Amino acid sequence: MAYKYKEVADGLRKEINSGKYAPGELMPDQNQIAADYNTTRITVHKALQLLIVEGMVYSKRGSGTFVKKDYEPGKNSSKFGKVSPIDKPFGATLTNQGKKVTSKVLELSARIPTAKEADQLIIAPTEPVYVIRRVRFVNGEVFAYEHTIMPTSITTLTKTVLEGSIYAHLQKDGLSIEGSHRIISAGAATEEDVENGIATKVEQPVLVIRQLSYLDDGQPFEISESRFPYKTSSITADITL
Repeated sequence: MAYKYKEVADGLRKEINSGKYAPGELMPDQNQIAADYNTTRITVHKALQLLIVEGMVYSKRGSGTFVKKDYEPGKNSSKFGKVSPIDKPFGATLTNQGKKVTSKVLELSARIPTAKEADQLIIAPTEPVYVIRRVRFVNGEVFAYEHTIMPTSITTLTKTVLEGSIYAHLQKDGLSIEGSHRIISAGAATEEDVENGIATKVEQPVLVIRQLSYLDDGQPFEISESRFPYKTSSITADITL
């Protein structure tokens, strides 16, 4: 099944590679693109999210979407249109297969999203979201602290679900996870990190991964921030230039 947002993404990708939009150039706004492709603004938003994940464009709040300044049209274009392994959402269960993964649920509540959250998740300002906070353990050792925002319309969550794998729960619901836009950085431990066992003292280094994940129909389903102890955390990626 070919989703409309993927067709729009393919069209925009071809336009960028043809030189219609130069590196660093501001692209038309989402309403104009929607009119050009005879579709909805939501579909265009999903298409642009895919191009952001691919590293072809970037979004600047309040200004619009731009072609990345260092993008070279036509060069390695065959790599685009695919989500690389490092852009695939990963969780403690998937990355620690064969080990005992458990969770301590700190919070499962619901509230109205902030304006930024609603925009990122492409939901109405009044649509409730889950607030999830939990500490993940691998073989009894602290693995990560997770803070997640997820629309309540995506699935029904319970404490029992959170004690296991959320991604496995989504797949049981028949949902297919496509990819994520991920930012990996170093951070300084907070008092909350110390309380959760991520660090032994404030200002100690921690690995921070922020991501916006989406389903195969382009619908964003999760905004998350995961924090990891620096002594036991690393990321390995094979990159072809």
